[in-house]
Amino acid sequence: MPVVTMALVFLLAVVVSTFVVRLLPIRVPLPLLQIAIGAVLSQFFGFEVTFEPYLFLLLFIPPLLFLDGWRIPKGAFLHDWRAILTLAIGLVVFTVAGMGYFIHWLLPAVPLAVAFALAAILSPTDPVAVSAMTANAPVPSRLMHILEGESLLNDATGLVCFTFAVTAVMTGQFSPTSASWHFMLVAGGGVLTGVAVTWAIGRLNRFLVRRAGEEPAPQILVSLLIPFAAYLAAEHLHVSGILAAAVAGIAMHYGELSDRPLPATRMQRAAVWDTVQAALNGIIFVLLGDQLPRMLRQLPDVAAQVGTHTPWHLLGYMAVITLALGVLRFAWVSIAAFAGVTYARFKGEARTMPSLRLRAVASAAGVRGAITLAGILTLPLLLPDGDAFPARDAVILIAMGVIVLSLLIASVALPLLARGLIAGDPALEISGSRHDEAHARVAATEAAIRRIEQALADTPADAANQALRSEAGLRVLDVYQRRLDYGDPSGEKLTDIRRLAAAERSLRLKALAAERDELYRLCRTHAIEDDLMRRLVREVDLIESSLTPRAAH
Repeated sequence: MPVVTMALVFLLAVVVSTFVVRLLPIRVPLPLLQIAIGAVLSQFFGFEVTFEPYLFLLLFIPPLLFLDGWRIPKGAFLHDWRAILTLAIGLVVFTVAGMGYFIHWLLPAVPLAVAFALAAILSPTDPVAVSAMTANAPVPSRLMHILEGESLLNDATGLVCFTFAVTAVMTGQFSPTSASWHFMLVAGGGVLTGVAVTWAIGRLNRFLVRRAGEEPAPQILVSLLIPFAAYLAAEHLHVSGILAAAVAGIAMHYGELSDRPLPATRMQRAAVWDTVQAALNGIIFVLLGDQLPRMLRQLPDVAAQVGTHTPWHLLGYMAVITLALGVLRFAWVSIAAFAGVTYARFKGEARTMPSLRLRAVASAAGVRGAITLAGILTLPLLLPDGDAFPARDAVILIAMGVIVLSLLIASVALPLLARGLIAGDPALEISGSRHDEAHARVAATEAAIRRIEQALADTPADAANQALRSEAGLRVLDVYQRRLDYGDPSGEKLTDIRRLAAAERSLRLKALAAERDELYRLCRTHAIEDDLMRRLVREVDLIESSLTPRAAH
């Protein structure tokens, strides 16, 4: 089937799934529905796709990780960096060690090194799946930020461990010292590459914009190309392309705090990236569903290869491995929480142990997805001596089964476990969020008033112009003063703003620019979170777009 046809069918399946999920009488997680649609396409319409893992990694993973890195609240990320690194590195190593031995004990036909490779590729949680499965679950914001940060960083850890295990299978040798050094090199190189690529493209882009002016369409294309540039550059240097793409998104955020695009660029770019995110997320799950019928047809042969009696035994092993992953995750979360509480009390801080339900939510949110699927399919077909890679079909089948089961468990367990969690423990929310928003609005309004007063002081000597600008200035000042006095967040209606005179429009644009500058300054000084800054800047952009001549027509 032509590639174009496949792409169009997948996009159509994503569109259909978004409507169907809203029309169903019961709430079904969108990823599960998309997996079901993919399975129907494969089983009843013969729509089977030959999965190319390297192409999959290139086309899907960099833009999604880039967007997650771009939009994740950086202040919350830095606030909980210990918890994030504990999960992103410590939990991955703990899972690889524990599950490697467990899988080999459960299925002796799977060599120990291959079992470690399977455990390594099952260790990363998937940011796409985590976000999708928690969309309908009231997960506290602080916990959600920790889970997002974990899923951003643990991909590199898991894939590096996977590479080490596969190398051990291929060569029969493994050195912990060499592995540790290689991990530092791969992870550190990925971070540096992501920062360097984003910085270089940003500098070149700013130079061209200053010379030729800014147009939204080229700027959107630049943002779409950055994650691929970071990923390919890192892969060329043999460091972590996945980590480079995620870090490029983080670097993109900080770069725009000092050199900001036009409001039209920001608004159009946000719409384009939202569309890209929805399309890629949906296609990933449809692709996974497309592989399921083929996986089920292979069950008897694979069961015979690993020495199980029936395919049902192999399905049972998939369930046992999935549950074991959850148990290990719960144990690590509990150990890490206890260590954190003990350390805080040693420093004289008052901190209590997270509740059992909170630890269960953190464990159930460990959903596997695209990274696991793409990684396991990169297993070599043959060993260097020409023999078949041991138990390759079995570990691929097990990995796919664990992905589906983890999605099913999360879709059922997360809404039940998270229900009432926020109300029961307000400390789980990021403190001061409402206060920060009110403070940011007041600060932006005061900055706008100062900018208007400064513009009025610089009024030309022409008496007619002075009278016109003074009247316009008083009208705009009245808008912002009412906002301070009565807490009106929107000012005048947009229809009234469009009818204002040109002088008033000019002053209003200066005031809005002052608001935006103040919001960026508050974000740079960490007075407000970047997600709040983006939301308030978007409000300013929407008002400004209504005042521009192009919008007025």
